[in-house]
Amino acid sequence: MALLGSCWRAAWLSLVLAAAVLCGCPGPKPPQETPVYGYRVVNTYSHDPGAFTQGLVFTDGVLYESTGLYGRSSVRRVDLEFGEVLQQRDLAGEYFGEGLAVVGDRLIQLTWRNYVGFVYDRTTFEPLSEFQYATEGWGLAYDGTRLIMSDGSSTLYFLNPDTLAETGQIGVRENGLAVERLNELEYVEGEIYANIWQQDRIARIDPDTGQILGWIDLSGILPAEDRTGAEDVLNGIAYDEESGRLFVTGKLWPKLFEIELVSPTSLAQP
Repeated sequence: MALLGSCWRAAWLSLVLAAAVLCGCPGPKPPQETPVYGYRVVNTYSHDPGAFTQGLVFTDGVLYESTGLYGRSSVRRVDLEFGEVLQQRDLAGEYFGEGLAVVGDRLIQLTWRNYVGFVYDRTTFEPLSEFQYATEGWGLAYDGTRLIMSDGSSTLYFLNPDTLAETGQIGVRENGLAVERLNELEYVEGEIYANIWQQDRIARIDPDTGQILGWIDLSGILPAEDRTGAEDVLNGIAYDEESGRLFVTGKLWPKLFEIELVSPTSLAQP
């Protein structure tokens, strides 16, 4: 009976497929090609080559940075033009600093595997409070309403900026496939920009669906002579909402770049 049932199912499936062909019904759509944007360097600034950049934020004319590594983690206020560290608060040696966001008069910083984040006074860098989360902490951004957090997976988490409790999450996909290793984040004109750990490209993500809207290919932006061969990978995105300037840097990079995006159409032109 089981064999007979299998035969009937196979015959039924064949009829369905044949009917689809006869009626001209469309088959599965091929995967859409994701647009890839290039870049143009507008300005180059000095950056502390000892900074293991984990978070980067530019707001109200001020550049803030979170650095990692045990015993070297900090939160900083940095002079954009010269790369000079103007203000710094170091984390205790057991903490590995990660993503950073500005919410009003507060700085909010993640740590990697301690499952704890820190809230500071934005002006004095004095600690205000701590909060807990259930995953590793990687990137952090603020969209004006909610915090967005990554943990190195393909999932983004949304946090209430006041209580810092999780309010939701989305999976990031490209043509149905999960995009892993989401790292440092920035919210840019309605999109989430995300570094991909150990890749020279940035994902542009729809914050409502998690779909990849495009890629920014930053290959070659840091010259080979400026690389040390350590973990000096692309990581760090900051957006100046007032002027529309976009900044990128990397871990242990001696330079920070202001860039403009080059559209895929422009890239294709001879």
